[in-house]
Amino acid sequence: MAERETIKGTPVTEEQIAAWADEAEAGYDVEALKKRGRGRPGRGAGPSQVVALRLTADEVADLDARAEREGKSRSEVIREALAFT
Repeated sequence: MAERETIKGTPVTEEQIAAWADEAEAGYDVEALKKRGRGRPGRGAGPSQVVALRLTADEVADLDARAEREGKSRSEVIREALAFT
């Protein structure tokens, strides 16, 4: 396996692949899998809308720096900024 194969930045090892294969061969509880939700969780009672936003490279860098500093996502930082208006 190539060294660059990762899941969320963690390298995938041959041992992990073998463990996944063993788990699959043992079988899965289909009912438990069906109980998992689909898609992203809701943010409230009503549906959410996706809004496109154009930013300059400097604005994206500033946004990413703030999100990293505060341990938040880009979306969380933007939503919080809108809440102050």
